[in-house]
Amino acid sequence: MSPVTSSIRIASLSYPCPSITIMAIPERVPISYEPDYRTSSIGTYDGGQFFGSVTATLEDGAGASDDWYRHKRWYAVLHRFNPDGAHTGSQIWCAGTSENEQGSTALAQARLDEWVKALPGPIFGDIAIKLFHVEFEGHTFGLVDQSQEYDGEDHAELVPDDLGFDPPWDGCYDT
Repeated sequence: MSPVTSSIRIASLSYPCPSITIMAIPERVPISYEPDYRTSSIGTYDGGQFFGSVTATLEDGAGASDDWYRHKRWYAVLHRFNPDGAHTGSQIWCAGTSENEQGSTALAQARLDEWVKALPGPIFGDIAIKLFHVEFEGHTFGLVDQSQEYDGEDHAELVPDDLGFDPPWDGCYDT
C-alpha cells in the first residue's frame, strides 16, 4: 500500500527551499497485530477483516464525580470489514459497568471470543481498514479522523479504544 503524499513548496524570495513531503491519512490505515495486548483480536476471516476489543466509555463529565464507576460502561466490540477495508458491520454489547469492573470485562471478553470464533476461518494478524464510525448508546465507535484535535497534524483514532495512528502509518499506535 502506498501512502497518500503531497509536496509543499515553502515560498522564499531569497533562495530556493526544498520540498517537504506530508503524509495524509491513508485510504486504508494499517493496524499491527499484537498478541496479548490492545490489538490481540484483529485479523482476517473468509469474508474480510475484523477488529475486536473490550473497551469502555464514560459519560461526559462523569469522571469528576464520586460515583464515576457507575457511568463507566464496558463493551465487547467486533467490527467487520471487506477485504478492501470498508466497514461492513459491527456487533457491540454492553457487559456492565465498573461497579463490577472485573466481572464486566470478563463477560465482555467471553462474548468477544464467541463472536470471533463464529467468524468463518479467522486468522489473527495485521489489518488495514478505512475510516468509519457507528453510534451506539450515544457513543461513537470507529476509526475516525481527529486531525483537528491534533492541531491539524494527520491523526486517526480508534474510539473509544483510544488507539492513535500517525505517520509513518506503519501499523503502530499510541495510547
